[in-house]
Amino acid sequence: MTKIFCDIADINLINKFNQKKIVRGFTTNPSLMRKAGAKNYAKYSKKILKITKKPVSCEVFADDVKNMILQGNKISKWGRNVYVKVPVTNSNGKFMGQVIKNLNKNKIKLNITAVYTAKQTQKILENIDKKSKVIISIFAGRMADAGKDPIPQFKKSIKISKKFKNVEILWASTREPYNYLQARELGCHIITVPPLLIEKIEKFGKSFHKLTIDTVKGFLKDTKKSKFNL
Repeated sequence: MTKIFCDIADINLINKFNQKKIVRGFTTNPSLMRKAGAKNYAKYSKKILKITKKPVSCEVFADDVKNMILQGNKISKWGRNVYVKVPVTNSNGKFMGQVIKNLNKNKIKLNITAVYTAKQTQKILENIDKKSKVIISIFAGRMADAGKDPIPQFKKSIKISKKFKNVEILWASTREPYNYLQARELGCHIITVPPLLIEKIEKFGKSFHKLTIDTVKGFLKDTKKSKFNL
Protein backbone atom coordinates (compact mmCIF):
# COMPACT_ATOMS: atom_id res chain seq x y z
CA MET A 1 0.00 0.00 0.00
CA THR A 2 1.31 3.43 -0.93
CA LYS A 3 1.78 5.61 2.16
CA ILE A 4 0.49 9.18 2.12
CA PHE A 5 2.75 11.90 3.52
CA CYS A 6 1.32 15.40 3.98
CA ASP A 7 3.34 18.09 2.21
CA ILE A 8 3.03 21.08 4.54
CA ALA A 9 4.90 23.23 7.09
CA ASP A 10 1.99 25.09 8.68
CA ILE A 11 1.91 24.19 12.39
CA ASN A 12 -1.90 24.29 12.65
CA LEU A 13 -2.34 22.02 9.65
CA ILE A 14 0.31 19.60 10.91
CA ASN A 15 -1.61 19.39 14.19
CA LYS A 16 -4.80 18.66 12.26
CA PHE A 17 -3.41 16.15 9.77
CA ASN A 18 -1.31 14.35 12.37
CA GLN A 19 -4.63 13.07 13.78
CA LYS A 20 -5.54 11.42 10.47
CA LYS A 21 -4.65 7.72 10.15
CA ILE A 22 -4.39 8.15 6.39
CA VAL A 23 -1.39 10.46 6.93
CA ARG A 24 1.75 8.44 7.64
CA GLY A 25 4.33 11.23 7.61
CA PHE A 26 5.18 14.81 6.63
CA THR A 27 7.44 16.50 4.11
CA THR A 28 8.62 20.10 4.26
CA ASN A 29 10.98 22.31 2.29
CA PRO A 30 12.38 25.85 2.67
CA SER A 31 9.63 27.27 0.43
CA LEU A 32 6.87 25.75 2.58
CA MET A 33 8.65 26.94 5.72
CA ARG A 34 8.79 30.50 4.40
CA LYS A 35 5.13 30.36 3.39
CA ALA A 36 4.24 29.15 6.91
CA GLY A 37 5.96 32.20 8.39
CA ALA A 38 8.99 30.47 9.92
CA LYS A 39 11.64 32.95 11.08
CA ASN A 40 14.07 30.56 12.75
CA TYR A 41 14.47 27.38 10.65
CA ALA A 42 15.82 25.17 13.44
CA LYS A 43 13.32 26.24 16.11
CA TYR A 44 10.38 25.94 13.73
CA SER A 45 11.46 22.48 12.53
CA LYS A 46 11.91 21.24 16.10
CA LYS A 47 8.42 22.48 16.91
CA ILE A 48 7.04 20.34 14.08
CA LEU A 49 9.02 17.33 15.28
CA LYS A 50 7.53 17.69 18.75
CA ILE A 51 3.99 17.56 17.35
CA THR A 52 4.33 14.22 15.59
CA LYS A 53 6.18 10.95 15.94
CA LYS A 54 5.60 10.24 12.26
CA PRO A 55 8.49 10.71 9.79
CA VAL A 56 9.25 14.34 8.95
CA SER A 57 11.56 15.45 6.14
CA CYS A 58 13.51 18.68 6.81
CA GLU A 59 15.65 20.03 4.00
CA VAL A 60 19.17 21.43 3.99
CA PHE A 61 19.41 24.81 2.28
CA ALA A 62 23.15 25.11 1.68
CA ASP A 63 24.34 24.92 -1.93
CA ASP A 64 27.81 23.43 -1.46
CA VAL A 65 29.05 20.03 -0.36
CA LYS A 66 30.74 21.11 2.88
CA ASN A 67 27.80 23.06 4.26
CA MET A 68 25.21 20.53 3.10
CA ILE A 69 27.06 17.90 5.13
CA LEU A 70 27.28 20.22 8.16
CA GLN A 71 23.57 21.10 7.95
CA GLY A 72 22.61 17.46 7.36
CA ASN A 73 24.41 16.35 10.51
CA LYS A 74 22.75 19.10 12.56
CA ILE A 75 19.25 18.32 11.23
CA SER A 76 19.70 14.58 11.90
CA LYS A 77 20.05 15.32 15.61
CA TRP A 78 16.71 17.18 15.88
CA GLY A 79 14.64 14.02 16.35
CA ARG A 80 14.52 10.27 15.84
CA ASN A 81 11.76 10.68 13.25
CA VAL A 82 13.59 13.24 11.11
CA TYR A 83 14.75 12.55 7.55
CA VAL A 84 17.41 14.88 6.17
CA LYS A 85 16.24 16.16 2.80
CA VAL A 86 19.07 16.68 0.30
CA PRO A 87 18.70 17.85 -3.33
CA VAL A 88 20.13 15.43 -5.89
CA THR A 89 22.19 18.30 -7.36
CA ASN A 90 23.10 21.79 -6.25
CA SER A 91 21.94 24.91 -8.12
CA ASN A 92 24.78 24.48 -10.65
CA GLY A 93 23.65 20.97 -11.53
CA LYS A 94 26.51 19.23 -9.70
CA PHE A 95 25.51 15.79 -8.41
CA MET A 96 25.61 15.72 -4.61
CA GLY A 97 26.93 12.17 -4.37
CA GLN A 98 29.58 13.18 -1.85
CA VAL A 99 26.91 14.59 0.47
CA ILE A 100 24.65 11.56 0.05
CA LYS A 101 27.51 9.10 0.64
CA ASN A 102 28.83 10.96 3.68
CA LEU A 103 25.48 11.30 5.47
CA ASN A 104 24.43 7.76 4.53
CA LYS A 105 27.70 6.40 5.94
CA ASN A 106 26.82 8.12 9.22
CA LYS A 107 23.52 6.17 9.28
CA ILE A 108 21.46 9.33 8.75
CA LYS A 109 18.00 8.80 7.26
CA LEU A 110 17.80 10.64 3.93
CA ASN A 111 15.19 11.99 1.55
CA ILE A 112 16.88 12.75 -1.78
CA THR A 113 14.75 15.39 -3.46
CA ALA A 114 14.32 17.13 -6.85
CA VAL A 115 14.88 13.83 -8.70
CA TYR A 116 13.56 13.65 -12.27
CA THR A 117 15.19 10.68 -13.98
CA ALA A 118 15.97 7.01 -13.42
CA LYS A 119 19.60 7.86 -14.22
CA GLN A 120 19.64 10.11 -11.16
CA THR A 121 18.08 7.29 -9.13
CA GLN A 122 20.86 4.96 -10.31
CA LYS A 123 23.55 7.45 -9.27
CA ILE A 124 21.94 7.76 -5.83
CA LEU A 125 21.89 3.96 -5.42
CA GLU A 126 25.59 3.84 -6.26
CA ASN A 127 26.33 6.14 -3.31
CA ILE A 128 24.35 4.47 -0.52
CA ASP A 129 24.48 1.26 1.48
CA LYS A 130 21.67 -1.27 1.82
CA LYS A 131 20.94 -0.55 5.48
CA SER A 132 20.24 3.12 6.29
CA LYS A 133 16.81 4.37 5.19
CA VAL A 134 16.65 6.43 2.01
CA ILE A 135 13.66 8.01 0.27
CA ILE A 136 14.04 9.04 -3.37
CA SER A 137 11.56 11.80 -4.26
CA ILE A 138 10.71 11.92 -7.97
CA PHE A 139 8.89 15.09 -9.05
CA ALA A 140 6.03 13.74 -11.15
CA GLY A 141 3.88 16.88 -11.20
CA ARG A 142 6.65 19.20 -12.27
CA MET A 143 7.60 16.77 -15.02
CA ALA A 144 4.02 16.74 -16.27
CA ASP A 145 3.89 20.55 -16.05
CA ALA A 146 6.82 20.62 -18.49
CA GLY A 147 5.12 18.20 -20.89
CA LYS A 148 7.13 15.15 -19.76
CA ASP A 149 5.63 11.76 -18.93
CA PRO A 150 6.81 10.82 -15.42
CA ILE A 151 5.60 7.21 -15.54
CA PRO A 152 8.61 5.67 -17.38
CA GLN A 153 11.02 7.27 -14.88
CA PHE A 154 9.07 5.78 -11.97
CA LYS A 155 8.92 2.32 -13.53
CA LYS A 156 12.68 2.28 -14.14
CA SER A 157 13.51 3.73 -10.73
CA ILE A 158 11.32 1.23 -8.89
CA LYS A 159 12.82 -1.65 -10.88
CA ILE A 160 16.48 -0.74 -10.28
CA SER A 161 15.93 -0.05 -6.57
CA LYS A 162 14.20 -3.37 -5.77
CA LYS A 163 17.39 -4.89 -4.35
CA PHE A 164 17.60 -2.04 -1.84
CA LYS A 165 15.10 -2.92 0.89
CA ASN A 166 16.04 0.31 2.69
CA VAL A 167 15.01 2.50 -0.28
CA GLU A 168 11.53 3.91 -0.87
CA ILE A 169 10.42 5.66 -4.05
CA LEU A 170 8.23 8.72 -3.45
CA TRP A 171 5.82 10.38 -5.92
CA ALA A 172 6.39 14.10 -5.36
CA SER A 173 4.74 17.34 -6.58
CA THR A 174 1.28 15.80 -6.62
CA ARG A 175 -1.20 17.76 -8.71
CA GLU A 176 -4.52 15.90 -8.34
CA PRO A 177 -6.10 13.18 -6.16
CA TYR A 178 -5.96 10.65 -9.02
CA ASN A 179 -2.15 10.74 -8.76
CA TYR A 180 -2.53 8.66 -5.59
CA LEU A 181 -4.10 5.83 -7.61
CA GLN A 182 -1.38 6.15 -10.25
CA ALA A 183 1.33 5.99 -7.60
CA ARG A 184 -0.30 2.97 -5.99
CA GLU A 185 -0.61 1.15 -9.33
CA LEU A 186 3.07 1.76 -10.07
CA GLY A 187 4.09 0.43 -6.66
CA CYS A 188 5.45 3.69 -5.25
CA HIS A 189 6.11 3.32 -1.55
CA ILE A 190 5.06 6.90 -0.72
CA ILE A 191 3.20 9.82 -2.24
CA THR A 192 3.47 13.28 -0.74
CA VAL A 193 0.21 15.24 -0.97
CA PRO A 194 -0.92 18.76 0.02
CA PRO A 195 -3.72 18.97 2.62
CA LEU A 196 -6.54 19.90 0.22
CA LEU A 197 -5.89 16.88 -1.98
CA ILE A 198 -5.70 14.54 1.03
CA GLU A 199 -9.22 15.60 1.97
CA LYS A 200 -10.36 14.81 -1.57
CA ILE A 201 -8.69 11.38 -1.45
CA GLU A 202 -10.62 10.67 1.74
CA LYS A 203 -13.84 11.17 -0.25
CA PHE A 204 -12.95 8.66 -2.98
CA GLY A 205 -15.77 6.29 -3.94
CA LYS A 206 -18.56 8.44 -5.42
CA SER A 207 -20.41 6.80 -8.31
CA PHE A 208 -20.63 8.50 -11.71
CA HIS A 209 -24.34 9.03 -11.06
CA LYS A 210 -23.63 10.80 -7.74
CA LEU A 211 -20.92 12.91 -9.38
CA THR A 212 -23.39 13.98 -12.07
CA ILE A 213 -26.08 14.93 -9.53
CA ASP A 214 -23.61 16.84 -7.34
CA THR A 215 -22.31 18.75 -10.37
CA VAL A 216 -25.77 19.73 -11.57
CA LYS A 217 -26.78 20.77 -8.04
CA GLY A 218 -23.68 22.96 -7.85
CA PHE A 219 -24.56 24.72 -11.11
CA LEU A 220 -28.14 25.18 -9.94
CA LYS A 221 -27.06 26.61 -6.58
CA ASP A 222 -24.77 29.16 -8.25
CA THR A 223 -27.50 30.09 -10.74
CA LYS A 224 -29.90 30.89 -7.90
CA LYS A 225 -27.25 32.87 -6.00
CA SER A 226 -26.54 34.91 -9.13
CA LYS A 227 -30.30 35.47 -9.72
CA PHE A 228 -29.91 34.78 -13.40
CA ASN A 229 -33.02 35.23 -15.52
CA LEU A 230 -33.84 34.69 -19.19
